[in-house]
Amino acid sequence: MTITLYAWNTPNARKISVALEEMAVPYAVEPVDITKGRQHEPEFLKISPNNKIPVIVDPRSADGKPISVFESGAILLYLAEKSGQFLPTDVRKRTSVLEWLMWQVGGFGPMPGQVHHFFDLKNEVDRRYGLKRFSDETRRLYGVLDLQLGRSEFIAGELSIADFAVLGWAWRHERHQVNLRDFPQVDRWYSSLMARPRVQRGFEIKLT
Repeated sequence: MTITLYAWNTPNARKISVALEEMAVPYAVEPVDITKGRQHEPEFLKISPNNKIPVIVDPRSADGKPISVFESGAILLYLAEKSGQFLPTDVRKRTSVLEWLMWQVGGFGPMPGQVHHFFDLKNEVDRRYGLKRFSDETRRLYGVLDLQLGRSEFIAGELSIADFAVLGWAWRHERHQVNLRDFPQVDRWYSSLMARPRVQRGFEIKLT
């Protein structure tokens, strides 16, 4: 049965469209226009109490009943378990995927997101301190990622939901004011993933 993806054209939503394509899970997109505040509508809050996208609704979960899942990390875990893909069963490999998934959710998303916020401010006094602080931290995180990718082809060894999670934000590297040539292993990884046909479809599908 077809999963419904409630989304808009954001890094967190692109994580999910890429994952769904790579997993070959049937899905349909329901755009949620966050520029018009649709994420605050009562009907949407029933499936997303934090009034954020993305959200998925699976009409048939493991117990045969419908289920909604919010928060992109939770969605990736749900889809990996449902599809049996991109989340190893071996305890060490699985732990590595979970570590890097949490790294993305806790850092490589919130920090670049702050760069987006301060970069868009018009008042130079308001933007200067915040932009430097979060730009420095964002570059540090790219460095952590570059070091890890120097050890393995993908973030946690094998291609996994950790890669999809991070890719959604690396996709916005230009907006982070980051040149991937400064991080050659990230550049290699990014180019490799973006060349995958299913990843391309995940970014091409209309979410708005």
